[in-house]
Parts: sequence; structure tokens; C-alpha cells
Amino acid sequence: MKNRVIRISVVALCFLTFGCSKESRDNAALAKSKSIQIKGSDTIVNLVQKWAEDYSSTDASLNIGITGGGSGTGFAAIINGTCDIAMSSRSIEEAEIKQAEGNKIHPFEYKVGLDGLMVIVNPKNPVVQLTLDQVRNIFMGNIKNWKELGGPDKKIVILSRESNSGTHMFFKEHVIRKGNKKSKDEFSPKALLMSSSQAIVNEISQNPNALGYVGIGYMSAELKAIAIAKKKGDKFVSPDIDSVLSDKYPISRPLFLYASSKDNKLVNALIAYALSDQGQKTVRKLDFVPLRKL
Repeated sequence: MKNRVIRISVVALCFLTFGCSKESRDNAALAKSKSIQIKGSDTIVNLVQKWAEDYSSTDASLNIGITGGGSGTGFAAIINGTCDIAMSSRSIEEAEIKQAEGNKIHPFEYKVGLDGLMVIVNPKNPVVQLTLDQVRNIFMGNIKNWKELGGPDKKIVILSRESNSGTHMFFKEHVIRKGNKKSKDEFSPKALLMSSSQAIVNEISQNPNALGYVGIGYMSAELKAIAIAKKKGDKFVSPDIDSVLSDKYPISRPLFLYASSKDNKLVNALIAYALSDQGQKTVRKLDFVPLRKL
């Protein structure tokens, strides 16, 4: 990848020099035409990176740039025409569609996988299961101490993603607001807003009193995922590939790629690879949930 960037930069500089050859200009045009810019969700940035690496391995001239920053960042880039694909862990909103169409851009949605949002704690925390209402009350600040949940007499440190994150929005809409679009319920003002899912993982791995949420692709030995019940009396279900695929885990969601155009052959080919059996096997390898059993 580093060599490719250097090659393209040298070609670009050629335009500043009088007498640049037609061959160099043609090479620069080809490099630009074989470039894909992808921005958005931190949840699936590693998955999309792997797809891009595998797909581009057959074509050394293909350049794929990938950056995270949240689903909202991806949609903003689509709207502004600064990326070809937006990665997202939420659906695009009507307001965003209108903004894009105002710029003569018509985002096209592809569902590329599924995910379960884990509610996570440090392995030293003795709490192992919660109902959705308990989770909601923690994140709204109504439950403040672990002793109210059978844990130690310690204040709960609430970790959330920032508001431009699709993960943040999904959690707010489906857990905090219980799917009620008229609800105005919000996260506790004392919740610490983290810049990425990895930042939540890093904090919880060293703080026994912290609690947060991330996609199941972030599971590691440094974390403990809480089993969740939809309501009191229901079975507690742990987040894993099988429970998400069977729709038994209560906090599950689709994952998306949004193309800025249906006519970009390079983009279409990359997305087709992501949806292929090989691409969907990568989904499973990275601990997300494929769209179908393979």
C-alpha cells in the first residue's frame, strides 16, 4: 500500500512539471479511476479492511482508502461527495437522503452482515446477566451502583459511543427509547462519550467498575459479555453468532454499505465480493454474523 501511494504521488507531481509525458498522464488518470474511498462506521472498519485487502490482492493497481469515525461521518462524506462507500451500523436517515439528493447523489443500500451489540464489563465484575430494563436504567443513570445488581458497592462508570456513531444511535433507539420514535429519553449526562468502540474496550479492560457496549466483533479475553433477557422472567441469552442469526439475542442489528452511485463498476465489484460466499465467510471469521448459513 505504501508503494502505491508513493507511485501515485510522483505521477501527480508530474503535472506540475512542463513536458510531462502522455504516458505519465495516462497512468495518473488510470490510478484515479481505480481508486475507492470508504469512510464511516468503526464497528465494521476492520471487516471492510479485510474485504478490501482480499479483493485488491488480485489487482495491484487498485487503491482502496478506508477510514472510520462513525456512521455519521460516512454519511457526511457521501453527502459531500468525498467518498464512494459509507460504512454504517444504522440505516440512513431521510434527512441525510434529502441532503445527498440535493447534491445529485443517490445513496444505494446494501446489507452486508449482522451484528449483536454486547453489553460488556471487566471479567473481574461478578455481574453476569441483566434484563433490558436494567441495562436501560443503568445507561439512563437510574441505577448508579453495582450493589443494586448483585455486584460490589461501587459506582457504575457508564461508557457510550459519541453521538455521530451508528452504534450510539442504534443503542439509544432500541434500548434507551425501546423502539418508540416519539420518546425523548437520553443517555445519562454522566455517561462518558468515547471516540471509538476500541476506546470503550480499552477502558473496560482496566476498569472493573465500567460498563459499555460494542459489537460482538470486539470480543476478547479482556472483556465479559453480559447475558441479556428481553424482560424479567425471560431466558438470559449471551451474544454470539448463533443467537444473533436466530434472532434470540435481544440487541441485534444489520450492518450496511452505502454506495454513492449504482454505476461505479469498481464499487459494485467490491460489494459483490463482500456479499459472495468468500466475503461472507470473512464476516464469520471476524466474529460478525453472515447473512446466511455457509
